[in-house]
Amino acid sequence: MKVVVTGTRGIPNILGGVETHCEELFPRITQKGIDITIIRRKSYVHDSFQEYQGVKLVDIETPKKKSLEAVIHTFRAILRAKRLHADIVHIHAIGPALLTPFARLLGMKVVFTHHGPDYNRDKWGFAAKMMLRFGERIGCMFANEVIVISEVINDILVRKYGRKNCHLIHNGVPMPDKIDSIDYLSEIGVESCKYVFAMGRFVPEKNFHQLIRAFAALKQQNYKLVLAGDTDFEDDYSRKLKSLAKENGVILTGFIKGKKLHELLTHAHCFVLPSSHEGLPIALLEAMSYDLPVIVSDIPANLEVGLAFDCYFQTGNEEQLQEKLQKSLAQDFCPVHYSMDEYNWDKIAEQVVSVYENMF
Repeated sequence: MKVVVTGTRGIPNILGGVETHCEELFPRITQKGIDITIIRRKSYVHDSFQEYQGVKLVDIETPKKKSLEAVIHTFRAILRAKRLHADIVHIHAIGPALLTPFARLLGMKVVFTHHGPDYNRDKWGFAAKMMLRFGERIGCMFANEVIVISEVINDILVRKYGRKNCHLIHNGVPMPDKIDSIDYLSEIGVESCKYVFAMGRFVPEKNFHQLIRAFAALKQQNYKLVLAGDTDFEDDYSRKLKSLAKENGVILTGFIKGKKLHELLTHAHCFVLPSSHEGLPIALLEAMSYDLPVIVSDIPANLEVGLAFDCYFQTGNEEQLQEKLQKSLAQDFCPVHYSMDEYNWDKIAEQVVSVYENMF
């Protein structure tokens, strides 16, 4: 069986939730004897890999324009999939799902993974949001199989499109790689358990601006705020966010993975995710795997994770977020153990392979 994957910018070490999802999932699927090729967007690639952990990699030129690149890349990727004699095209996200009928017309089966209603993201204008809604509809109508990463998304597709046979397969998280070393902490000027940690893409719906203001209002002398991440497209929001961060002494690490990220997750006092929109946040799952106390917005995707009531604050309510931060920082660090069984990538890979196999 040959599967070609599109809808992701690529792997490895490329910023994004879908990208992290694909980087963890598809090497595991290749270990089960399935031929996987990921079509990458060349403008995001900073390596010369033709293969990564058994996954074949093909790079395609795509214009780096947020309103066009996903659809143009998916169109070219589907043409390449046909030339590669793919049995299945696995499309990730609702924008690329617009091209589902095209892949079907070329004689290939399609699996569509819905990572979240991206039309709710603040960065998109009216026309883009309409196209994303249309992509969601087209994907649900024409894909042979649909995978959803949360019950919240499943309910949306049942209610809006009557698609009742979606496969609920969660995002996952790898085993934590806890690091005793504090070399990176020293490099950026923080102490173990003396910082609040957040990570993600610098886009409005992550609400990092609210986190910065809430933390700054505490006038903390003993703790710092560390924010890991960056933006794909530098715009007014990302520039203002970085400026706000610098004005308030926030430590910006940029996009990091591997040992540096693991060190920050190992030694944080707590983790904060103030988003107004998520599918099923891998960043939150990662923080939980490191036994970190968490403070998160009460959006449906975060509520579905099933944290203790005290972990949540009302989305967009900076005063409530400030109160939660104050309460956390007034206490000594205390690890929290969460049940992570349903977020096991090996089990998730088996579930996806089962979807593939049942198509034939």
